[in-house]
Amino acid sequence: MVVSKWVYTFEEGRADMKDLLGGKGANLAEMTNIGLPVPPGIVITTDACNQFYVENRQFPPGMEEQVRDKIKTLEEKTGKSFGDPDNPLLVSVRSGAPISMPGMMDTVLNLGLNDETVKGLARAAGDERFAMDCYRRFLNMFGDVVLGIEHEKFERILETQKDMANVQFDNQLTAEQWQVVVEEYKKLIERETGSPFPQEPMDQLFKSIYAVFNSWNNDRAIVYRKVNKIPDSLGTAVNVQVMVFGNLGNDCGTGVAFTRDPSTGVNELYGEYLINAQGEDVVAGIRTPQPIATLKDEMPGVYKQFAETCTLLEKHYRNMQDIEFTIERGKLWMLQTRNGKRTAQAAIKVAVDMVNEGLITKEEAIMRVEPAHLDHLLHRRIDPNASLQVIAKGLPASPGAAGGQVVFDADEAEKLGLEGQKVILVRTETTPDDIHGIVQAQGILTSRGGMTSHAAVVARGMGKPCVCGCEAMRIDYTNEEFLVSGLTVKKGDIVSIDGATGQVMLGEVPMIDPELSDEFQQLLTWADEIRALGVRANADTPGDAAKAREFGAEGIGLTRTEHMFMAQDRLPIVQQMILADTDEERDKALAKLLPVQEEDFYGILKAMESLPVTIRLLDPPLHEFLPNAEELMVEITTLRLTGGDAGEIKQKEELLKKVRALSEFNPMLGHRGCRLGITFPAVYAMQARAIFQAVVRLVQEGYKVIPEVEIPLVIDVNELSFLRNTVEQVAADVMKETGVEFEYTVGTMIEVPRAALLADEVAGAADFFSFGTNDLTQTTLGFSRDDAEGKFMQDYIEKKILKENPFVVLDRNGVGKLMQTAVQLGRSVKPDLLIGICGEHGGEPSSVEFCHLIGLNYVSCSPFRVPIARLAAAQAAVINKDQSK
Repeated sequence: MVVSKWVYTFEEGRADMKDLLGGKGANLAEMTNIGLPVPPGIVITTDACNQFYVENRQFPPGMEEQVRDKIKTLEEKTGKSFGDPDNPLLVSVRSGAPISMPGMMDTVLNLGLNDETVKGLARAAGDERFAMDCYRRFLNMFGDVVLGIEHEKFERILETQKDMANVQFDNQLTAEQWQVVVEEYKKLIERETGSPFPQEPMDQLFKSIYAVFNSWNNDRAIVYRKVNKIPDSLGTAVNVQVMVFGNLGNDCGTGVAFTRDPSTGVNELYGEYLINAQGEDVVAGIRTPQPIATLKDEMPGVYKQFAETCTLLEKHYRNMQDIEFTIERGKLWMLQTRNGKRTAQAAIKVAVDMVNEGLITKEEAIMRVEPAHLDHLLHRRIDPNASLQVIAKGLPASPGAAGGQVVFDADEAEKLGLEGQKVILVRTETTPDDIHGIVQAQGILTSRGGMTSHAAVVARGMGKPCVCGCEAMRIDYTNEEFLVSGLTVKKGDIVSIDGATGQVMLGEVPMIDPELSDEFQQLLTWADEIRALGVRANADTPGDAAKAREFGAEGIGLTRTEHMFMAQDRLPIVQQMILADTDEERDKALAKLLPVQEEDFYGILKAMESLPVTIRLLDPPLHEFLPNAEELMVEITTLRLTGGDAGEIKQKEELLKKVRALSEFNPMLGHRGCRLGITFPAVYAMQARAIFQAVVRLVQEGYKVIPEVEIPLVIDVNELSFLRNTVEQVAADVMKETGVEFEYTVGTMIEVPRAALLADEVAGAADFFSFGTNDLTQTTLGFSRDDAEGKFMQDYIEKKILKENPFVVLDRNGVGKLMQTAVQLGRSVKPDLLIGICGEHGGEPSSVEFCHLIGLNYVSCSPFRVPIARLAAAQAAVINKDQSK
């Protein structure tokens, strides 16, 4: 039997092996091989993790022997031995998935310590206090991560000892006091597990490797993967690395840094460190760290070497790096580098700056920014002119602003968030176990921790506002309140946070619209040069059209005329039109609506001067414009019981009869769309006249306008031909009446399967197609969107019946196949047929890529998603560069 290679030394790896070695292991190998000071180590592969699950959570054949062999190589490199009481080799054990999952997996430091080797460590370091500190950390981590004992139980022992010693910080305890803590920790472990703490280092190592593999499928890892759409099949590698110590004294330290500011993208070192501390201390928020710039004063030589190393790594990886380091007795050691997580604002600035610095190409810059993250820049921030009641200030850990009711528990944050309530999750510090609450919260506020704490890193990755290290805040979990500035803020009270300034404010604060940076505009300009797809917007008002144009829309892909009828001053006229008993009565109502509609179309066409505007004729169920039947019945009953006017009662009874006659069992499939135009041709004729009269006015004023009249919900070419004749007759009449010639096109929405399957026939009467994928998804899947999303969609996603919500991400296999068929059939009749998409899928990156692949001319989405669509279209062009449309 051939045994697979499960274990690699750092020297055997490379950066491009991250699928096998994980991101952390591959980068440690790469740093080793380019000559940086990296403590030696080995990597147990992701294949071993996946095989572990195949083998029913047993190590794969041959893995244990390979680990033992590779540990011997570490002993040879260091001159130390695993378990040697005189010269012990100590290692760290860390997970490392191919895709970074900060805080999701578990770490063990100082592995190899036991009652004998701790004495050897003390002698080697010349510091018994340091050795006992390392031992207690190992016992805590091993007990928590490997043996599953709650961290709080160790914390209670430690706090009791600090109280007895009358000290505030861990590093104030003496060797003898740490000895007491160590003995209590060992008693706790035996009490909780029924077995003494394992003294044999190899036993400790294999138990730790087992725990890391096991943690790939713990609850918080599963939640993180689900939120970030990371495949479950990747597995995690395990990194076993020789320990270096940042807690040997004041010439030691540990830190986390980014080569550029991950919040703003500014090209300067950004990070934090702690003197006389071990690695987890910085991100755990136990002590408030110092900014990296002060290292220049404390250890100028180390700082210079570190800055040079950061520059080298950034040039080598051609990306912003997130680096962990330790200083041991004045010597710098690099423990990790990876591409740094960053805010959307920083991602854009870093990408543009790196093009200008000659590090990457425009295409690479386009691929460095997540389209969905642009959403973070296109929403509101706190109005700088607002009067704010600032009650505290912490560290500005993740930009953006949010307000909501205070909650102190992640489970409650999740529950309220899923109910649609806005919450701010307030914690002393967050841990990976809080991930589900962070997902649903509007923002996160912590009293401890720095800019690289768990809360900060996770919030930045999700684009959520976060304020950390608000030390003035005293949290009382028992009474569910916090005290700050003499105020008591209780659960349910409203607070706002500003992740850009670190301010915490009482109450809801005013917000303003975003302003797009020069780098943002530059990136989108490059995207426009690269993309093949056009990008339009869905807009129903001149204001929406102007906003769309500001965001770079190249036209309007959908104007929904029914939205124009809902205004209070128009609704009575619409109701008069619907309730008319004769054509004459209906014509009177339409005559009142005509000038109103004309002004609507005039404003939108003018705002989009020289760009195409697709105007969809009326498409709602008619009963939507009428009063609610139940409310009418209540009014009639009340009038009868109170002796109301007989004429008013009769009028309301007639209205109720009409409402009932127009109500439908399934309005989505009922009397709507082109069916309305066929039943009431005068309605569509009025709308066509309003469009063309607006066009005439604009042409006379010197504007170039491009109207596209869209007939909705066709199932047959005969519907389209009938209504096209109506539109063409009105156009001819308006030209004759005004003496003004103008151009226009008539097309249709493809939003039911029959239209897609008969697209070659429909194309004979159409100048353009536009896929209405919201309805096409409903009619293809047989799902009512509101019912599906409200009742069973989440079960379908969780049980993996569907990978994504098809109303959010286009269903390529079903709806997509119909679209592809319609494109092929339509263009078999008219090779230059203009085809676009106007459902909200038009602003979702995966759906945009599919539209690129099947050769659509454009996508259309809401104005605020236009920049997202522009970038996604460019990325689709880059990813599929060699594939013909």
